[in-house]
Amino acid sequence: QVQLAESGGGLVQPGGSLRLSCVASGSIFTINAMRWYRQAPGKQRELVAAITRGGTTTSADSVKGRFTISRDNAKNTVYLQMNSLKPEDTAVYYCNADIQVLISKRSANYWGQGTQVTVSS
Repeated sequence: QVQLAESGGGLVQPGGSLRLSCVASGSIFTINAMRWYRQAPGKQRELVAAITRGGTTTSADSVKGRFTISRDNAKNTVYLQMNSLKPEDTAVYYCNADIQVLISKRSANYWGQGTQVTVSS
């Protein structure tokens, strides 16, 4: 089994910063792409940023220049550094990853439980 566990969410004032972390654990052979999604109340889940195993990144236009995705392959961890936060960034943030498991080497897509980020004064 594979689990993704996010941490680092919370309440922050507009203009503030937060750093989200997501650790993958379990029967992992290799982790390919890792992503952060978010879902605000009443809205569809949207892709925030993604990073390949080699470190190539992409991000949504709404967060470019403010959010940075990074990863530590040795720790099976992906990060999302969020700066200059705005009230419209308020959402539940989910970690997502494409993971090959041990033994079978099958690849599947996994989700974390999510962490709440609230930007408010």
